[in-house]
Amino acid sequence: MPVEPPSPPDTPPGSGNRPEQGDGAVVAERQTAKVVPPPMYQVVLLNDDYTPMEFVVMILQEYFKRDLETATQIMLKIHHEGRGVCGVYSKDVAATKVELVLAAARRGGHPLQCIMEAA
Repeated sequence: MPVEPPSPPDTPPGSGNRPEQGDGAVVAERQTAKVVPPPMYQVVLLNDDYTPMEFVVMILQEYFKRDLETATQIMLKIHHEGRGVCGVYSKDVAATKVELVLAAARRGGHPLQCIMEAA
């Protein structure tokens, strides 16, 4: 009669002489975070028949940090094409610049319009 070796008793994991691999340990895999740049918005000045060109140039210099030549070129583009891009910024910065320009135009008594659009 063949003799079978005795089978080991059923023991709960973690007990007994043989340690279980990974018992009580947490293995976290490192995942690389994909950083997406924020959506950008362009600030646009719209042409009107009442706001002086000098005021538009001053706005471009003061709020968009343009030199005199660049500000004049943008102002002429606004005058001839009806609109001109002053700069491209993140959403919060663009919204702030729009509000600053509109407030300055109202203080000066000008109907200048400034908007922001997705770039």
